[in-house]
Amino acid sequence: MSLALAARLARRDLRGGLRGFWVLLTCLALGVAAIAAVGSVRAAIQAGLTAQGAILLGGDAEVQLTYRFATPPERDWLEDRAVTVSEIVDFRSMAVVGQGDASERALTQVKGVDAAWPLLGQAVLDPPMPLAQALGATPQGLPGGVMAPLLADRLGLSPGDVFRLGTQDFVLTARLVSEPDAGAASFGFGPRTLVLREALADSDLLGAGTLYDSNYRLALPPGTDLDALRADWRAAFPDSGARWRDSRRGAPGIDSFVDRIGAFLVLVGLTGLAVGGVGVSAAVRAHLARKTETIAVLKTFGASGRTIFQVYLLQIGAVTAIGVAAGLILGALVPLALAPLLTARLPVPAVFGVYPGPLAQAAVYGVLTAFIFALWPLARTRRIRAATLFRDADASGGGWPERRYLVMIVAALIALVGAAALFSGLWRLTLGMAGGVLAAFVVLAGAAALVRRAAGAGARLARRRPALRLALAAIGGPRSEALSVILSLGLGLTVLAAVGQVSSNLRQAIATELPERAPSYFFLDIQPDQLDPFLTRLRDDPLVGDVQTAPMLRGIVTQLNGRPAREVAGDHWVLRGDRGITYAATPPPGTQITRGDWWPQDYAGPPLVSLSEEIATEIGLDLGDTVTVNILGRDITATIANLRVVDFSDAGIGFVMALNPGALAGAPHTHIATVYADPAAEAQILRDLGNRFPNITAVPVAEAIDRASDALAGIAAAVAWAAGATLVTGFVVLIGAAAAGERARVYEAAILKTLGASRALILGSFALRQALMGAAAGLVALLGGGLAGWAVSRFVMDVPYRFDMGSALPIVAGGIAATVVAGLAFAWRPLAARPAQVLRAQD
Repeated sequence: MSLALAARLARRDLRGGLRGFWVLLTCLALGVAAIAAVGSVRAAIQAGLTAQGAILLGGDAEVQLTYRFATPPERDWLEDRAVTVSEIVDFRSMAVVGQGDASERALTQVKGVDAAWPLLGQAVLDPPMPLAQALGATPQGLPGGVMAPLLADRLGLSPGDVFRLGTQDFVLTARLVSEPDAGAASFGFGPRTLVLREALADSDLLGAGTLYDSNYRLALPPGTDLDALRADWRAAFPDSGARWRDSRRGAPGIDSFVDRIGAFLVLVGLTGLAVGGVGVSAAVRAHLARKTETIAVLKTFGASGRTIFQVYLLQIGAVTAIGVAAGLILGALVPLALAPLLTARLPVPAVFGVYPGPLAQAAVYGVLTAFIFALWPLARTRRIRAATLFRDADASGGGWPERRYLVMIVAALIALVGAAALFSGLWRLTLGMAGGVLAAFVVLAGAAALVRRAAGAGARLARRRPALRLALAAIGGPRSEALSVILSLGLGLTVLAAVGQVSSNLRQAIATELPERAPSYFFLDIQPDQLDPFLTRLRDDPLVGDVQTAPMLRGIVTQLNGRPAREVAGDHWVLRGDRGITYAATPPPGTQITRGDWWPQDYAGPPLVSLSEEIATEIGLDLGDTVTVNILGRDITATIANLRVVDFSDAGIGFVMALNPGALAGAPHTHIATVYADPAAEAQILRDLGNRFPNITAVPVAEAIDRASDALAGIAAAVAWAAGATLVTGFVVLIGAAAAGERARVYEAAILKTLGASRALILGSFALRQALMGAAAGLVALLGGGLAGWAVSRFVMDVPYRFDMGSALPIVAGGIAATVVAGLAFAWRPLAARPAQVLRAQD
């Protein structure tokens, strides 16, 4: 009966409209829309990847081998079960134009295809022509090849020009605009070159031990059971070391990246929703303040505290439903409206539409956030007494809510964090962000309290500066807006400050430390008989500072302590694909062994492995445990003999695993080398080594790091945009706080005018009040953003940290500008009000 009565009272009370709820509606709509939009775009990309999985993969299934091609039994197995099999080889090499010292060369990712490629889709060439014509024999008597436009421009090539891969010449016939199975390719350091597989036979690029991948794409009969087919392969060739993929996840790398970055942006969006929660709480408090007399009247007529609570809970619930619904509509329509633009810019297919899953998740986030931030002021309505009707009392109800309401708030908060962790799948990141946001709220609230106390003390000292004294007194007074301003602006500014500090320190590290710490080139595929002349050329060059070499093979970790590796270590990065492995009779120079001992130089016993201490800790391994690695189809089980420090930060040679030489006896392999040289010598070194050893691939380390930093910069930009959305929400909260305090400022201005204050003095005090609160929010954000930037730079990026004042100053300036604009937008009515009318209305 109580609930029905409460619903009737709530409905009647809302007949006046939603004018007082615009802040609540806007904050919820913006926060929910941002999360729904990110989720909808992520769902569209996932749908596109699923719908075109076979095209992205290049077939219904793929078997990938490293260092080798399929054996005749393996090839027969594939051809017996597939309608068509396409063989592809993929590797890095150097594309060369010209001869001798006049030659130009650039790193490229080469794909050698057969006549069956592509099984699905088609390559787009410029000028348009059949692929067979582009890759076939040319009038010059050489095989044809196509290149990505970036590579062709870098080398100054036009159709009809000749370029070289290894020892084989090709004629550029067209530019490669797009390839249908680009999503199946792993990360490459160079633009694509496409040639026929058979044309590489005399290139000297696919010798024993050379690093390349062979991929076998399968067009399968309709209705093939992909899981059963994979199990059959595993049973038939248990030691093949092959990786199997199928069209259900045609681009697993892209799929995982989109999923993770989308989940991360949703979590950042939740930060904006938390800022919106401050606006929700302020809007609810303002609404209840306007209803103080109504509540007092209801209590005078016998309404219970429970009924009062239900009335306004139902009202806030109805308004929340409207705000969440508006946000869902906006979040669903914006991606649809931007679909043509996004489709043109996204490097992956996307199927835009209305996806209920992301919208439902955004609705859950919005409802729980509104409930958490609205429950506290709602619960305090039970403390409003009927005597308030006859007194000029505070409408807030004062004090803490009852224990049961505190329990409900905590339960809703746990539900919100749990839902975010469940939906994102990133438990640690979710808990970390939740803890960070909660800590930020506590710090910002504490900072607001300190600002109020400092302002109150400062007001007593600023007696000769009336405008400043009035501003400080207002900030330190009982109706101060400091808490709302610092909370709403501080969180968004903190995220922006952290992003700015991390980006600045990353750029600084690359600009100042790369020449001292990183090598000039990273050379791959040095054959054993080429190593001595390779080193002789470099050691005779006075401009070469250092050369480091190591033998290298690639292997896949298949078992840990006799159990499938993924059962033990889950999806750890060491288990994704193949890893670089080396061997050494003695510890390489600079080796830091933390536990155990290196094997004797003449050791000839069972296989032993030296493992990275960090990796061992992460996947739970220790001395005496075993690691099984598949190399060239052969399983090698080695016992962990020692743990050592592996540092990749200087871009030098570092291997997670090093075995004793006897463990890899007879295995074909190549060597890698890092060369530290004066920049003036780099070009000549590359020409000399490239001309003498055309099979060797050189990777410019600075260029590789630039590509990685560009990727990180893109992620940082996405986070900055998300932080910008948080700031927009915070600005709405600021405007709401200014609007809610307009009535108090009208009364304040009337009193000041009566006492003789000029409009300029009153306006100056209002502007100073807002500027000081904005500066406080900016300074607190700098402290939090600086600490976050230091933590990320030091422990994630592993680069030295230096506070960047250049990115910090705009944060403070932005905080001041935002609060001043929001505050002065509602200053004109107080300035224009006539004191007599205002004071007479208080009678």
